Amino acid sequence: MGDVIVLLASSNPLDHVVDKPLPGGLSMNAVTMVIVAGLLVLTLKLAADAIATGPESQGNERYMTKGKFGQMVEVIVLYMRDNIIKPQLGDDTNKFLPYLLTLFFFILYNNLLGLVPLTDIQHLAGSLLGLHFSTWIGGTATANIAITAALAIIAFIVIQVSGLRSNGLGGWAKHFLGGAPVYLAPIMVPVEIMGMFIKPFALAIRLFANMTAGHTLLATLLMFTLLAFQGLGPAGGIPVTIGAALAMVPLMFLELFVAFLQAFIFMFLTTVFIAQLRHHEHHDHEPAEAYTGGEHSAVEDLAVPVTA
Repeated sequence: MGDVIVLLASSNPLDHVVDKPLPGGLSMNAVTMVIVAGLLVLTLKLAADAIATGPESQGNERYMTKGKFGQMVEVIVLYMRDNIIKPQLGDDTNKFLPYLLTLFFFILYNNLLGLVPLTDIQHLAGSLLGLHFSTWIGGTATANIAITAALAIIAFIVIQVSGLRSNGLGGWAKHFLGGAPVYLAPIMVPVEIMGMFIKPFALAIRLFANMTAGHTLLATLLMFTLLAFQGLGPAGGIPVTIGAALAMVPLMFLELFVAFLQAFIFMFLTTVFIAQLRHHEHHDHEPAEAYTGGEHSAVEDLAVPVTA
Protein backbone atom coordinates (compact mmCIF):
# COMPACT_ATOMS: atom_id res chain seq x y z
CA MET A 1 0.00 0.00 0.00
CA GLY A 2 2.85 2.36 0.84
CA ASP A 3 4.40 1.88 -2.60
CA VAL A 4 1.11 2.78 -4.27
CA ILE A 5 0.72 5.93 -2.14
CA VAL A 6 4.27 7.03 -2.92
CA LEU A 7 3.58 6.47 -6.62
CA LEU A 8 0.34 8.45 -6.68
CA ALA A 9 1.38 11.24 -4.34
CA SER A 10 3.96 13.89 -5.02
CA SER A 11 6.16 16.18 -2.96
CA ASN A 12 4.85 19.05 -5.10
CA PRO A 13 1.03 19.35 -5.35
CA LEU A 14 1.36 21.35 -8.57
CA ASP A 15 2.65 18.21 -10.33
CA HIS A 16 -1.00 17.16 -10.55
CA VAL A 17 -2.03 20.48 -12.10
CA VAL A 18 0.65 21.76 -14.49
CA ASP A 19 0.70 20.78 -18.16
CA LYS A 20 3.39 18.36 -19.34
CA PRO A 21 5.26 18.50 -22.68
CA LEU A 22 5.03 15.51 -25.00
CA PRO A 23 7.04 14.39 -28.03
CA GLY A 24 6.29 16.12 -31.31
CA GLY A 25 5.68 19.53 -29.80
CA LEU A 26 2.42 18.42 -28.19
CA SER A 27 1.34 18.80 -24.60
CA MET A 28 -0.83 16.71 -22.30
CA ASN A 29 -3.52 19.39 -22.11
CA ALA A 30 -3.64 19.70 -25.92
CA VAL A 31 -4.13 15.95 -26.35
CA THR A 32 -6.73 15.94 -23.58
CA MET A 33 -8.68 18.77 -25.23
CA VAL A 34 -8.79 16.86 -28.52
CA ILE A 35 -10.18 13.85 -26.67
CA VAL A 36 -12.70 16.07 -24.86
CA ALA A 37 -13.81 17.56 -28.19
CA GLY A 38 -14.35 14.04 -29.58
CA LEU A 39 -16.30 12.98 -26.47
CA LEU A 40 -18.35 16.18 -26.70
CA VAL A 41 -19.37 15.55 -30.30
CA LEU A 42 -20.06 11.85 -29.72
CA THR A 43 -22.08 12.13 -26.50
CA LEU A 44 -24.10 15.17 -27.53
CA LYS A 45 -24.88 13.53 -30.87
CA LEU A 46 -26.23 10.54 -28.95
CA ALA A 47 -28.24 12.90 -26.74
CA ALA A 48 -29.61 14.73 -29.79
CA ASP A 49 -30.71 11.42 -31.31
CA ALA A 50 -32.42 10.48 -28.05
CA ILE A 51 -34.20 13.85 -27.87
CA ALA A 52 -35.28 13.90 -31.53
CA THR A 53 -38.87 12.99 -32.43
CA GLY A 54 -39.14 9.35 -33.46
CA PRO A 55 -41.10 7.77 -36.34
CA GLU A 56 -44.91 7.92 -36.40
CA SER A 57 -45.08 4.19 -35.77
CA GLN A 58 -44.12 4.86 -32.14
CA GLY A 59 -47.28 6.86 -31.52
CA ASN A 60 -47.14 9.35 -28.67
CA GLU A 61 -43.95 7.71 -27.43
CA ARG A 62 -42.04 9.29 -30.31
CA TYR A 63 -42.15 12.63 -28.50
CA MET A 64 -40.50 11.17 -25.38
CA THR A 65 -36.76 11.56 -24.85
CA LYS A 66 -35.05 8.19 -24.60
CA GLY A 67 -32.52 7.41 -21.90
CA LYS A 68 -31.46 9.22 -18.76
CA PHE A 69 -28.46 10.93 -20.37
CA GLY A 70 -30.60 12.41 -23.14
CA GLN A 71 -33.17 13.55 -20.58
CA MET A 72 -30.46 15.19 -18.46
CA VAL A 73 -29.00 17.05 -21.44
CA GLU A 74 -32.48 18.15 -22.54
CA VAL A 75 -33.27 19.55 -19.09
CA ILE A 76 -29.96 21.44 -18.93
CA VAL A 77 -30.33 22.88 -22.43
CA LEU A 78 -33.97 23.92 -21.98
CA TYR A 79 -33.28 25.50 -18.61
CA MET A 80 -30.34 27.54 -19.87
CA ARG A 81 -32.12 28.55 -23.07
CA ASP A 82 -35.42 29.60 -21.48
CA ASN A 83 -34.26 30.93 -18.10
CA ILE A 84 -30.71 32.17 -18.65
CA ILE A 85 -30.00 32.99 -22.29
CA LYS A 86 -33.37 34.08 -23.68
CA PRO A 87 -34.10 36.67 -20.95
CA GLN A 88 -30.78 38.30 -21.87
CA LEU A 89 -30.73 38.01 -25.66
CA GLY A 90 -34.44 37.88 -26.50
CA ASP A 91 -35.03 37.44 -30.24
CA ASP A 92 -31.28 36.96 -30.78
CA THR A 93 -31.22 33.79 -28.67
CA ASN A 94 -31.08 31.31 -31.56
CA LYS A 95 -28.16 33.19 -33.15
CA PHE A 96 -25.92 32.65 -30.15
CA LEU A 97 -27.36 29.44 -28.68
CA PRO A 98 -24.99 27.02 -30.53
CA TYR A 99 -21.90 28.97 -29.42
CA LEU A 100 -23.03 29.43 -25.81
CA LEU A 101 -24.11 25.81 -25.34
CA THR A 102 -20.88 24.54 -26.93
CA LEU A 103 -18.91 26.84 -24.62
CA PHE A 104 -20.74 25.49 -21.56
CA PHE A 105 -20.40 21.81 -22.40
CA PHE A 106 -16.78 22.10 -23.58
CA ILE A 107 -15.71 23.72 -20.30
CA LEU A 108 -17.84 21.28 -18.30
CA TYR A 109 -16.35 18.22 -19.99
CA ASN A 110 -12.82 19.50 -19.39
CA ASN A 111 -13.62 20.23 -15.75
CA LEU A 112 -15.14 16.79 -15.19
CA LEU A 113 -12.35 14.93 -16.96
CA GLY A 114 -9.89 16.70 -14.68
CA LEU A 115 -11.52 14.96 -11.71
CA VAL A 116 -10.62 11.56 -13.13
CA PRO A 117 -7.07 10.59 -11.98
CA LEU A 118 -5.96 9.60 -15.47
CA THR A 119 -2.31 10.60 -14.97
CA ASP A 120 -2.10 8.57 -11.75
CA ILE A 121 -3.69 5.57 -13.45
CA GLN A 122 -1.11 5.75 -16.24
CA HIS A 123 1.76 6.00 -13.73
CA LEU A 124 0.37 3.06 -11.78
CA ALA A 125 -0.09 0.95 -14.92
CA GLY A 126 3.45 1.73 -16.03
CA SER A 127 4.81 0.74 -12.62
CA LEU A 128 2.92 -2.54 -12.58
CA LEU A 129 4.15 -3.33 -16.08
CA GLY A 130 7.70 -2.31 -15.26
CA LEU A 131 7.61 0.44 -17.88
CA HIS A 132 8.21 4.17 -17.79
CA PHE A 133 6.28 6.24 -20.29
CA SER A 134 4.93 9.76 -20.63
CA THR A 135 1.39 10.51 -19.50
CA TRP A 136 -0.44 11.51 -22.66
CA ILE A 137 -3.90 12.05 -21.23
CA GLY A 138 -5.06 13.69 -18.04
CA GLY A 139 -4.98 16.85 -16.02
CA THR A 140 -7.48 19.66 -16.22
CA ALA A 141 -7.12 21.69 -19.39
CA THR A 142 -9.16 24.50 -17.84
CA ALA A 143 -6.52 24.80 -15.10
CA ASN A 144 -4.14 26.06 -17.80
CA ILE A 145 -4.20 29.86 -18.08
CA ALA A 146 -3.30 29.66 -21.78
CA ILE A 147 -6.43 27.63 -22.49
CA THR A 148 -8.79 29.76 -20.42
CA ALA A 149 -7.25 32.85 -22.05
CA ALA A 150 -7.95 31.37 -25.50
CA LEU A 151 -11.59 30.78 -24.51
CA ALA A 152 -11.79 34.35 -23.21
CA ILE A 153 -10.28 35.76 -26.43
CA ILE A 154 -12.90 33.93 -28.49
CA ALA A 155 -15.61 35.32 -26.20
CA PHE A 156 -14.11 38.82 -26.57
CA ILE A 157 -14.24 38.56 -30.37
CA VAL A 158 -17.84 37.31 -30.32
CA ILE A 159 -18.89 40.12 -27.95
CA GLN A 160 -17.27 42.91 -29.95
CA VAL A 161 -18.27 41.64 -33.40
CA SER A 162 -21.83 41.19 -32.15
CA GLY A 163 -21.86 44.74 -30.83
CA LEU A 164 -20.53 46.12 -34.10
CA ARG A 165 -23.09 44.26 -36.16
CA SER A 166 -25.95 45.24 -33.86
CA ASN A 167 -25.16 48.95 -33.38
CA GLY A 168 -22.93 49.79 -36.32
CA LEU A 169 -19.52 51.42 -35.93
CA GLY A 170 -20.99 54.70 -34.67
CA GLY A 171 -23.23 53.07 -32.07
CA TRP A 172 -20.44 50.76 -30.96
CA ALA A 173 -18.08 53.72 -30.49
CA LYS A 174 -20.73 55.70 -28.58
CA HIS A 175 -21.00 53.01 -25.93
CA PHE A 176 -17.59 54.10 -24.62
CA LEU A 177 -19.34 57.14 -23.17
CA GLY A 178 -21.70 54.88 -21.26
CA GLY A 179 -24.54 57.38 -21.76
CA ALA A 180 -22.58 60.15 -20.00
CA PRO A 181 -22.24 63.71 -21.37
CA VAL A 182 -19.51 64.30 -23.94
CA TYR A 183 -17.45 66.44 -21.57
CA LEU A 184 -16.87 63.34 -19.41
CA ALA A 185 -15.24 61.51 -22.33
CA PRO A 186 -11.66 61.93 -20.94
CA ILE A 187 -12.76 59.92 -17.92
CA MET A 188 -15.37 57.55 -19.33
CA VAL A 189 -13.64 56.45 -22.53
CA PRO A 190 -10.42 55.14 -20.87
CA VAL A 191 -12.48 53.40 -18.18
CA GLU A 192 -14.77 51.76 -20.75
CA ILE A 193 -11.82 50.68 -22.90
CA MET A 194 -10.17 49.09 -19.88
CA GLY A 195 -13.46 47.41 -18.98
CA MET A 196 -13.73 46.00 -22.49
CA PHE A 197 -10.50 44.03 -21.89
CA ILE A 198 -10.93 43.41 -18.17
CA LYS A 199 -14.19 41.49 -18.67
CA PRO A 200 -12.69 38.62 -20.73
CA PHE A 201 -9.53 38.74 -18.60
CA ALA A 202 -11.68 38.16 -15.51
CA LEU A 203 -13.39 35.22 -17.24
CA ALA A 204 -10.02 33.58 -17.91
CA ILE A 205 -8.64 34.19 -14.41
CA ARG A 206 -11.80 33.03 -12.62
CA LEU A 207 -11.97 29.69 -14.41
CA PHE A 208 -8.21 29.10 -14.18
CA ALA A 209 -8.01 29.98 -10.48
CA ASN A 210 -10.97 27.86 -9.39
CA MET A 211 -9.84 24.78 -11.27
CA THR A 212 -6.24 25.11 -10.10
CA ALA A 213 -7.13 25.76 -6.45
CA GLY A 214 -9.42 22.75 -6.07
CA HIS A 215 -7.04 20.28 -7.69
CA THR A 216 -4.10 21.64 -5.72
CA LEU A 217 -6.01 21.16 -2.47
CA LEU A 218 -6.80 17.54 -3.33
CA ALA A 219 -3.18 16.91 -4.31
CA THR A 220 -2.00 18.47 -1.04
CA LEU A 221 -4.12 16.04 0.97
CA LEU A 222 -2.64 13.18 -1.03
CA MET A 223 0.82 14.58 -0.37
CA PHE A 224 0.23 14.25 3.37
CA THR A 225 0.00 10.49 2.95
CA LEU A 226 3.39 10.43 1.20
CA LEU A 227 5.01 12.44 3.97
CA ALA A 228 3.41 10.24 6.62
CA PHE A 229 4.71 7.03 5.04
CA GLN A 230 8.17 8.54 4.57
CA GLY A 231 8.40 9.94 8.10
CA LEU A 232 6.37 7.50 10.19
CA GLY A 233 6.27 4.33 8.14
CA PRO A 234 3.16 2.19 7.69
CA ALA A 235 2.16 2.59 11.34
CA GLY A 236 1.68 6.31 10.90
CA GLY A 237 1.04 6.40 7.19
CA ILE A 238 -2.05 4.20 7.18
CA PRO A 239 -4.07 6.29 9.71
CA VAL A 240 -3.09 9.51 7.89
CA THR A 241 -4.13 7.93 4.58
CA ILE A 242 -7.53 6.96 6.00
CA GLY A 243 -8.05 10.47 7.37
CA ALA A 244 -6.99 12.08 4.08
CA ALA A 245 -9.32 9.79 2.12
CA LEU A 246 -12.27 10.70 4.34
CA ALA A 247 -11.49 14.40 3.92
CA MET A 248 -11.22 14.03 0.14
CA VAL A 249 -14.73 12.60 -0.27
CA PRO A 250 -16.63 15.84 0.51
CA LEU A 251 -13.98 17.82 -1.37
CA MET A 252 -14.58 15.69 -4.46
CA PHE A 253 -18.31 16.47 -4.27
CA LEU A 254 -17.42 20.15 -3.88
CA GLU A 255 -15.15 19.92 -6.92
CA LEU A 256 -17.96 18.29 -8.88
CA PHE A 257 -20.24 21.20 -7.99
CA VAL A 258 -17.52 23.73 -8.90
CA ALA A 259 -17.01 21.99 -12.27
CA PHE A 260 -20.64 22.67 -13.20
CA LEU A 261 -20.70 26.10 -11.56
CA GLN A 262 -17.63 27.47 -13.34
CA ALA A 263 -18.83 26.24 -16.74
CA PHE A 264 -22.16 27.93 -16.07
CA ILE A 265 -20.59 31.20 -14.86
CA PHE A 266 -18.31 31.46 -17.91
CA MET A 267 -21.25 30.90 -20.26
CA PHE A 268 -23.61 33.16 -18.30
CA LEU A 269 -21.23 36.13 -18.09
CA THR A 270 -20.42 35.78 -21.79
CA THR A 271 -24.16 35.95 -22.47
CA VAL A 272 -24.52 39.04 -20.28
CA PHE A 273 -21.61 40.82 -22.01
CA ILE A 274 -23.05 40.03 -25.44
CA ALA A 275 -26.47 41.33 -24.39
CA GLN A 276 -25.05 44.51 -22.86
CA LEU A 277 -23.30 45.52 -26.05
CA ARG A 278 -26.05 44.44 -28.46
CA HIS A 279 -28.79 46.30 -26.59
CA HIS A 280 -26.70 49.23 -25.43
CA GLU A 281 -28.38 51.74 -27.71
CA HIS A 282 -31.81 50.41 -26.75
CA HIS A 283 -31.14 50.80 -23.03
CA ASP A 284 -29.62 54.27 -23.42
CA HIS A 285 -32.74 55.59 -25.12
CA GLU A 286 -35.39 53.60 -23.22
CA PRO A 287 -37.76 56.12 -21.56
CA ALA A 288 -38.28 55.80 -17.83
CA GLU A 289 -42.02 55.48 -18.38
CA ALA A 290 -41.46 52.01 -19.81
CA TYR A 291 -40.75 50.88 -16.28
CA THR A 292 -42.60 53.34 -14.06
CA GLY A 293 -45.86 53.94 -15.88
CA GLY A 294 -46.77 56.48 -18.52
CA GLU A 295 -48.39 55.90 -21.87
CA HIS A 296 -47.44 52.22 -21.96
CA SER A 297 -45.88 50.57 -18.94
CA ALA A 298 -44.42 47.15 -18.23
CA VAL A 299 -47.20 46.59 -15.69
CA GLU A 300 -49.79 46.86 -18.44
CA ASP A 301 -47.97 44.14 -20.37
CA LEU A 302 -48.60 41.78 -17.47
CA ALA A 303 -52.32 42.47 -17.34
CA VAL A 304 -54.45 39.51 -18.37
CA PRO A 305 -57.87 40.29 -19.82
CA VAL A 306 -60.72 38.60 -17.98
CA THR A 307 -63.72 37.43 -19.99
CA ALA A 308 -67.03 36.21 -18.73
